Amino acid sequence: MFLSIKIRIKSFAIMGTLLLTLHAVAGIARYWLINSEYQQTIAGRVEVSTPLNSWKRVTEGVYLYQEGIDPYSGDMFHETPVGLYVFDWLIRNCSQWLGIIFVASDLLTAHLLYMTAKYFMVELVETENRERNSYAKDVGNILLKEKDLREAPLHVAAAYLLNPYALLSCAALTTTVFSNLCLASALLAMVSGRHILSGVFLAVATYQSLYPAVLIVPSCMYAARSFGPSKTITGKFKVFTTVGVFLISLAFILCASAKISSGWHFLNSVYGCILTVPDLRPNVGLFWYFFTEMFEHFRSLFLAAFQLNALALYVGPLSMRLRSAPFLLAEALVALAAVFRSYPSLGDIALPLALLPMWRHLFAYMQQGFIVGCFLLITSVLGPTVWHLWIYSRSANANFYFGVTLFFATAQIFLITDLLFAHIKREFSLRNGLKQEIDGKAAKLVLE
Repeated sequence: MFLSIKIRIKSFAIMGTLLLTLHAVAGIARYWLINSEYQQTIAGRVEVSTPLNSWKRVTEGVYLYQEGIDPYSGDMFHETPVGLYVFDWLIRNCSQWLGIIFVASDLLTAHLLYMTAKYFMVELVETENRERNSYAKDVGNILLKEKDLREAPLHVAAAYLLNPYALLSCAALTTTVFSNLCLASALLAMVSGRHILSGVFLAVATYQSLYPAVLIVPSCMYAARSFGPSKTITGKFKVFTTVGVFLISLAFILCASAKISSGWHFLNSVYGCILTVPDLRPNVGLFWYFFTEMFEHFRSLFLAAFQLNALALYVGPLSMRLRSAPFLLAEALVALAAVFRSYPSLGDIALPLALLPMWRHLFAYMQQGFIVGCFLLITSVLGPTVWHLWIYSRSANANFYFGVTLFFATAQIFLITDLLFAHIKREFSLRNGLKQEIDGKAAKLVLE
């Protein structure tokens, strides 16, 4: 017994040392890039900076604000009024510490994801223990082990800290760093059962980038089931509390924004830009090319279709199918929003990718991991290459660059569908056993 306790203490000490080392290495790498000669080049990349998260646009908006000019009167500034107020204060008082603030925010995001993974892995183990009697007898090898509780959170932190997409986003000083921080806070509050904090952080994340609003569904699922089926009334009360806190917090922030900007005209500059996509500069998303090429009288139709993909289309079907796995639903919705949002960046994609190690127990059931990995690697290299050929060498055109971004989005969609189907296959195996036969022959689940 004492030997087992000593081994566990030593294991936790090793994990803690590794976690601190990861944070130190990632922090040094980010700070070095921010203060290096490559920072301007990274910040100018269309894959990293967009009209919604560019630090250059933030500084221009803050300058107009300091000069008494309304930054929302034109089509240049699209940050929220609260963000404008905070960035104005930072630039006035902490301009020499901006790099450290961005690095610290990104490291804090990684730590929040680490804590989220710890809570989630405990939840998975408790669920398996509770439903153990309903599982088949030969599934012992695929059940979660104690090492999964220790290793998965560390892998999540490493997947964010060492992710080149997150690294570049921080080095470019994009405001996506703060959006990811708010989103990670909302996810941690959700999975840890703090439904009031979940509503507050979700309201802040929605206020910043709109698309996290869909996470109110998995948040309500957590609130409803946290007390178990024997306390349905209490569960419903928590659902109403979560939704109420979310709406009240969002309304309060919007009213404060109207006070800061002296009116409600900021809504068109912030959320109107997200929904109507007036700026068609190339990025890693799908909007810019379609709306550049299409006839203007089809614009409203395609805007509705594209925004439905990002905001509402998948919420209902996925919620019904994943009602017993709300955090997997949250992962799918965050990943889908990263693909289909109007102005995506590499920083948006970094967060759902970092969450993948939480489902390491599903990797054995995934069939497209190699293809997705190759797609992401190749398109990440080809994107800047084709951009140079198009913009500087003029030996390519927009079709080449859009082809790369289309494959990049396709790889993410393959990853999401593969993860969801792997969850379904593992569920089936737990209930029906590992060996499946049809007419005396070995059967295999395939995605049709």
